[in-house]
Parts: sequence; C-alpha cells; structure tokens
Amino acid sequence: MTDRPATPTVTDADARRVAFGAFVGTALEWYDFFLYGTAASLVFNRLFFATGDPVVATLAAFASFAVGFAARPVGAVIFGHLGDRIGRRRCLIVTVTMIGIVTGLIGLLPTYLSIGLAAPLLLTLFRLLQGVAVGGEWGGAVTLAVEHAPPERRGRYAAMPQVGAPVGTLLSSGAFLAVATLPPESFDSWGWRLPFLAAFPLLGIALWLRRRVEESPLFATMLETDERASSPVREVVTRASPQLAVGAGSAFLGVGGFYLITTFAISYGTATLGLPRSLMLGATLVAAVVEIGVVVLGGRLAERHGAWRVTVAGGIASAVAAFPAFWLLDSRSPVLVVLGVTVATALLSVPYAVSGALLTELFPAHLRYSGVALSSNLAGVVSGFVPLAATALLAAGGGSSAMPALLLVGISLVTAGSGALAPRLFAERDRVVAADR
Repeated sequence: MTDRPATPTVTDADARRVAFGAFVGTALEWYDFFLYGTAASLVFNRLFFATGDPVVATLAAFASFAVGFAARPVGAVIFGHLGDRIGRRRCLIVTVTMIGIVTGLIGLLPTYLSIGLAAPLLLTLFRLLQGVAVGGEWGGAVTLAVEHAPPERRGRYAAMPQVGAPVGTLLSSGAFLAVATLPPESFDSWGWRLPFLAAFPLLGIALWLRRRVEESPLFATMLETDERASSPVREVVTRASPQLAVGAGSAFLGVGGFYLITTFAISYGTATLGLPRSLMLGATLVAAVVEIGVVVLGGRLAERHGAWRVTVAGGIASAVAAFPAFWLLDSRSPVLVVLGVTVATALLSVPYAVSGALLTELFPAHLRYSGVALSSNLAGVVSGFVPLAATALLAAGGGSSAMPALLLVGISLVTAGSGALAPRLFAERDRVVAADR
C-alpha cells in the first residue's frame, strides 16, 4: 500500500491497542445501529407505523430503516472532510457521542397511540441522525487501525473494526431476545425500550475507550508537513471516482447482503412463515458468533492472498448459496433455519472481512478517510433499501422466497465483480499520489 508521506514506524503492541479500541468503539456503534433494524421488524411496524395492513406497516418501518442509510453519505462527507483535515481521533469521539445519545432517546419516544403522527416523524428524525453519525464512524475506525498497523499485518488489523459488526449484532439481538421473553403487553409497553436505553451507559464506556486511542502517526506526519488535502471530499469525487465506485461495489454484499439475511429474514420468518421470533433472533445470534471467526480468518487470508481475491471468492460463494439458504429457511425446521441463516451470513462475511483492507488500499493517505467513508456509505445507501426491496419483491412474487434469493445473487455478483476490478485501480491510486508530489 502506498502512502503519500513516509509511514512512521509503529510497534505491534501499539497497533493491537489501537485496533482493539477501534473494535470496541465500533461494536458499540453497531449495537446502537443494529437495534433499529431488529426493532423495525418486531416493534416499529406495529407501535409507530400502525396501519390496517401489516405489509404496509412493515414497508413503512423498513422505509424509516432505510433513511438511516440514506443519511450515511452526509456523515461521510462531513466527517471524511474533518478526518482528513483535523484528525481521525477527534471525529471518532464525536460520532460515538452522537449515536449513543440518539439511540438512548429512541428508547424514550412515545408511540403512535400516545402522540399520533409525531411518533413516526420523531423516530425517523432520530434514525436520520443515527445515519449521519455512523456515516463517519466506520471509515475513521478502519483508517485509524490501518495507519497504526505494520504494512505486512494490515489485513488482520483492518479486520478488527469489522469484528465489531457481529459483536454489535450479538449485543443487539441478545438484548431483544432477552426482552422478547416478556409477556406481549409488557414487551410492547416498556420491554422493547430497555435495549435502547442501555445505549446511555454504553456511551460512557465508548467515550472512555475512544479518548485513550492516539491519533494516527501517519496523519500526525501529514499535519507537521502540511501534506493534507485542502478539499479531500471534492478530490475523491473528481480524481478518484473509479476507486469510489469499485469500493462501493466491493462493500455492497457485506452490508446489503447482511441486512437481507438478518433484518429481512427476521420479518420474513415471523410474518410470512409464522416462525417464532425467538427462533429468528436466535439464528442471527448463532450466525454472528460464526461471523466473528470468519472475519478474523478473512483478515489473515487478505495478508496471504490479497484482499481483492478474497472478495471475489466470497462474492461467488454467496451467489451460489443464495437459493439453498432460503430453501433452508422455507423448511420451517428450527435446525435448518439456523443453518441457512448461519451459512449465508458466514459466506457474505468473507468479503466483509477484507473490506477495510481493500478500501484503504484503493485511496492514498491524504484522501483515505474521505474515500473509505464515501465508498462504504454509498454501498450503505443502497443497502438500506434492501429489506424494503426484498419485502416488495416477496409481495410481488406471491410470498415466494425466490425473488429475495435472486436479489442476494445480484448483490453477490456486484461485489465479486468489483473485487476483480480493484487491482487495476491500485496503479491509478499511485498516479494520484505522484501527481500531487
């Protein structure tokens, strides 16, 4: 990977400490963000978007879910610019504070029956603010981890923030699984709020960890030598648009496919197949545990074979497994349902594991925060509408899982193709660096 200024020497101990701090902070961020997806499937469709038609209510809940993803590029622009100008660490403290406060406030919101239309409007506004914060979070976390890592071990350290996603899934699904054991009336009145209110104490932990993480030594060098881009977001868009497109495509499966197999699958399993919500939540928990191992392994494979090769392999494998995964879900057998969700999640996690390594390799250091944040969040914009699109396709197909499975095939092939194109753009990255010297 070519960096614009010379990369300062960093010890393994420093790299591990920073990567762990990035992982824990990212896990807490994703816990907050994933809560909304689970709640959209189980709670918000009934309590905030109350209509006479369950399908319409679910579509409305998933539309508010998608708003958070639509807002993520705004966060990428804001925090990408600031991250490449004033520092990675400062931005990460702001993003974790924003999302922690907003998520806690969701747990205090009155429902539609209490305040009418204001309830879904406020909920959507908070989701919007969540999206802005998350839009600047992941790009900064992975950039900070990579820039502290020795070059030969960047694959494993770039994977550390990725581990935060399945851990966040475990925390959020586990929290909902715990309150789902309450009587239905208790769950609807106050039980669902507890996981959101837990964001307040978790915010304190995240802030303590983030404040202990040091600034990237590479950014410190750029600051001393004034090697920063004057307008990094504009430069990424005008001078690195191919990298931006390929980066977004390579990240699509890890985000969009994940929400198809979790958020949509929970709704499909409970509403269409009549499966217990505890089974669907339990399936996501098992899948998240397996995903942690896949992500760790993927980081090592990126160091050995290259992130782009791992991306291509994971995309093709996910496309092949898409229909079998939904057939297992359609069986209604608890063991096969868990197996289907777990296998699909494990395969789509292969390109997700190396997404940080691939995206940071696509962009030069002085544009890295902006480039990584923008490309990942462009994928996030489309991904946010995946559960909505899958629900609409399911209805259009008469309740058959064939159309959602076909959607997963398409997403997988986009990621595989983008991974295959990535090596051609590494030389373009070096050309941008050389032109700026």
